[in-house]
Amino acid sequence: MRRKPRLNTSDADTPDLADFVSATQVAQVRADRDVAKAALVKAESELVELSKELRVFRGLQSKLSSTPKWLTPRRAKRDSVGTICVALSDCHFDEVVRPEEMNDVNAYDRKIAVKRLKRFFDKVVVLTRNYLSGLDYDGVVLFLGGDIFSGDIHDELTETNEDTMLGSLLFWSEHIASGIGMLADEFGKVHVPCVVGNHSRRTRKPRSKLRARDNFDWFLAHQLALMFKEDDRVSFQIPESTDAIVPVYDTTYLLTHGDQARGGQGIGGLWPPLLRMRAKKLQNYEAMGTPFDIMVCGHWHQLIQAASNGLIVNGSTKGFDEFASTMNFGFEPPQQALWVTVPGNGVVWQAPILVGDRKSERW
Repeated sequence: MRRKPRLNTSDADTPDLADFVSATQVAQVRADRDVAKAALVKAESELVELSKELRVFRGLQSKLSSTPKWLTPRRAKRDSVGTICVALSDCHFDEVVRPEEMNDVNAYDRKIAVKRLKRFFDKVVVLTRNYLSGLDYDGVVLFLGGDIFSGDIHDELTETNEDTMLGSLLFWSEHIASGIGMLADEFGKVHVPCVVGNHSRRTRKPRSKLRARDNFDWFLAHQLALMFKEDDRVSFQIPESTDAIVPVYDTTYLLTHGDQARGGQGIGGLWPPLLRMRAKKLQNYEAMGTPFDIMVCGHWHQLIQAASNGLIVNGSTKGFDEFASTMNFGFEPPQQALWVTVPGNGVVWQAPILVGDRKSERW
């Protein structure tokens, strides 16, 4: 029986297993090296971008933590200068007020609110240029006093509001920014101190910790600040607390929303609770070394312009609503506060900004 020929398997013809493994490892190392190089290039690019963003953020934080120098000049100003001060609060944007539920004395929805907001900014210019003329205005302080949005802290609001909170933020930030830009174009400088209200909070129950940071008014203020980060004419003051100290020349304002006051149902109306709150705050701020002259607040939807008594309470752009009617509160048209501060004498002119116009609003 013939044997099959045996194959020649000499060492010269057999691949070295060690060489094969080594080549594979080298290829893997090279692939890992290329991936690491690409990741390093990407990381270096991202680091450059983050450094740029950090510089912008630090600059923005610096703008948010202090008042601009033009509000408190070192040298005494001449008698013909002043600063326009206006309050914008209690807009309750995207809340719906049906005239048939109000005995046909008021209506409110997004379309009406847009017209009232535009009328607010237009009248700031008209009142100061045509009726309070004769002064060279250094700029405008726009006090954002909270409750810009209706919010959804009550079931009835969630059911009837025109939009969600995020939708409201997206829509109204553009409209408010347009008004701020118009004031900057007209008067040169705009400072915007901002505090939070109770209606724009994220939680159903009020909270003490993170009270500002967990509120959509706070988020709106930061969104507006980012929109104007490249505009040196506009500055923002957004505290992490519920109050903001705002100096204008030698007059110091305390801006707060006003929901910390309790009472207001007696014959004295709002005066006793608001004056008690002002006295307590003044005592605390004096102890902390930052006393103020005039407290500016909103919340109560009643315009009280009593600067000589150390108090300015803003009205509402929403106006009289179902809650005010069922609680038998006093009727008040939709209006906001305007006043002029001058060096030496403080507040010299005060006027309401009437923002309602039934004919143009068509209700």
